Amino acid sequence: MTSDVLNLLDRIERATNAHDLDALVDCFDPDYRNETPLHPARGFTGREQVRDNWRQIFAGVPDVRARVVDRAAAGDTLWSEWEMSGTRRDQAPFLMRGVIVFRVKRQRAITARFFLEPVDGGPSDVTAAVHAVVGPGS
Repeated sequence: MTSDVLNLLDRIERATNAHDLDALVDCFDPDYRNETPLHPARGFTGREQVRDNWRQIFAGVPDVRARVVDRAAAGDTLWSEWEMSGTRRDQAPFLMRGVIVFRVKRQRAITARFFLEPVDGGPSDVTAAVHAVVGPGS
């Protein structure tokens, strides 16, 4: 089972880097459910939304590249760390990193908990970041 589960990541990575929308969408179950815990309103159900999202990504970041940084599997659960990079049409750099936890059935993603976020290029250090989260006076 583990090799079947890990194979899904290779398929997603290959399809993304080939900009093969049909092959990418085929990696997801028709009833796929995406949960985005950091942004709950962004969750969705159905692979047609996957198609719409990636159509926009391929159009907006024509040279987008995906890289699986690390992976681990247990049963039907697949933990994956990703980096996605490229250049947007307005020439701004595009860089996202994070984790996606998939559940896999019949070599397709049936659910994902999505923790991929744009990389913050700001000058803030760890102390400033902690203060921003917990507020002044801490």
